[in-house]
Amino acid sequence: MSDIIQLLPDHVANQIAAGEVVQRPASVVKELLENAIDSNATSIKLIIKDAGKSLVQVIDNGIGMSQTDARLSFERHATSKIKKAEDLFNLNTKGFRGEALASIAAIAHVDLKTKQENDELGTFIKIEGSNLISQENISTSKGTSVAVKNLFYNIPARRNFLKSNSIETRHVINEFQRVALAHPTIAFSFYHNESEIYNLLSGNLRQRIVAIFGKKTNEKLVPIHEETDIVTINGFVAKPEFAKKKRGEQFFFINDRFIKNAYLNHAVTSAFESLLSSGYFPTYFLYLSVPPKSIDINIHPTKTEIKFDDEKTLYAILRSTVKHSLGQYNVAPVLDFDRSSSFDTPYNFKAKPAQTPKVTVNHDFNPFKEEKQKSFKPTYKPEPTQQWESLYTGIDADSVEVESKTMNASLFTEETSTNKTYQVHNKYIVSSIKSGIVYINQHLAHQRILYEEFLENITVKEAMSQQLLFPLEISFNTSDIHLIKEIKEDLESVGFLFDKISDDTIVIKGIPITIAESQIAIIIEQLLEDIKNDIPNASFSQLDVMAKSLAKSLAIKTGTKLDLKEQEEIVNKLFICKQPDLSPFGKTTFITVAIDEIDKKFNNY
Repeated sequence: MSDIIQLLPDHVANQIAAGEVVQRPASVVKELLENAIDSNATSIKLIIKDAGKSLVQVIDNGIGMSQTDARLSFERHATSKIKKAEDLFNLNTKGFRGEALASIAAIAHVDLKTKQENDELGTFIKIEGSNLISQENISTSKGTSVAVKNLFYNIPARRNFLKSNSIETRHVINEFQRVALAHPTIAFSFYHNESEIYNLLSGNLRQRIVAIFGKKTNEKLVPIHEETDIVTINGFVAKPEFAKKKRGEQFFFINDRFIKNAYLNHAVTSAFESLLSSGYFPTYFLYLSVPPKSIDINIHPTKTEIKFDDEKTLYAILRSTVKHSLGQYNVAPVLDFDRSSSFDTPYNFKAKPAQTPKVTVNHDFNPFKEEKQKSFKPTYKPEPTQQWESLYTGIDADSVEVESKTMNASLFTEETSTNKTYQVHNKYIVSSIKSGIVYINQHLAHQRILYEEFLENITVKEAMSQQLLFPLEISFNTSDIHLIKEIKEDLESVGFLFDKISDDTIVIKGIPITIAESQIAIIIEQLLEDIKNDIPNASFSQLDVMAKSLAKSLAIKTGTKLDLKEQEEIVNKLFICKQPDLSPFGKTTFITVAIDEIDKKFNNY
């Protein structure tokens, strides 16, 4: 039998490695921004076009690279960060594997311009699909510029798996925010299709958080600080009253590196115990500094997962630190053992001497002496001849019926019943049909009804709006404002009317007639979250997501008591829907039980 094992060509190996490191444009953004930070840059600019599919460019004013280093940076496992295996446990930089540029160059067109401060000329390198196209000396400014064009141009299958531009832009913004939050002393700017999204000046942590998430964020923040031999914790948590029904604004940083860790997240959530309503999540920006030797960040290509030496101790310290800060700033109720002013001596009595209380004693009192019992004679005594029938005097005996007979008659006599529907456990609507009985899930059925109504309003006709007496102002972070601008026309088609949209607030002057004013903020937040997390596959799908999100937020909840008219309205509207048997999310809205099935149940006995 001939040999079948062979070594892969370098360009194939690079494409495989790229599959681990580069999953979407946001992955390129993360790698390039981290390289810029490692170059000691004080100002970094990010430019993307078409959500990063056409262009991702990062420009920094860092130390730059020599001509030799610039060429070597595109080779696999070429790095200046580590020299031996032990260095993996003493990392103080972002990138260290030496795979990022090689992987990116394998699946895109890359232009690199770089120059060191003392060099007269810089270096320009052009690479396409791991192939060096050109290398020359050029005049350029100090620092490095990396432009990644036509991502996945040579792997069409991978390019087809990319989502819509709005979704890919969300991922890019998320990566940008994480890097910018980890390094508040570095100035960052971000442009998408020549439109400025962020322009973040160098400052402290609080200023950076406010610059990214809006001015109203400042009043929400509670500072956190704790120093121990194991960990130093800094950052902020938001007050409980500003908790949201989404997990979006939750950030953990370990040694200035963003991480995801469900265990530590649980520590923070448990510190908010009894302070948050069900279904709400706290917002936090927490920065943990630990000895590099106590963690292992080399367990995942994206370096967002970390192993800790002593996770349980870290959990306990983090939980108690957050809980202490909430109590210290009077956010959480705490026991106050300080002296209360109510215990002070009143002013009028301060100069008066204390008086000895007088004690009087009754010397004639004898606890063993029997007292004469006073006789008590009732004023009324019923006559023994009184019969129990007298209790019903004045009532016509013919009008008295046994209660159970009356109930049974109304329950089982179909002709005398005027109700067409019944509600069971405030959850299901029961109605009779020709073949038997139908059980309708009121929540899922109402979702289907609202979904088709909203979809029709968005695509076919204009929805009705109700004017607000006073315009409503709601604060959002910059990325959410950007998304609201994208879907503004769609929101208006379902009944929202906007007075103004600024950098961090929206002013609403009209809302759909089916929405209460108190629901607006929650509904829009849920809508934005649903759009961010959706996986669209057609241009129409964003409208579909909007209709689904609004239907989910506004549908009658399980446990709501409905009167007869409301029950009948749901039944009638459900069965004129185009697809009444399924909710917008594919769940069954009703089930039927045939008379034959019911008969079989009784025949078994």
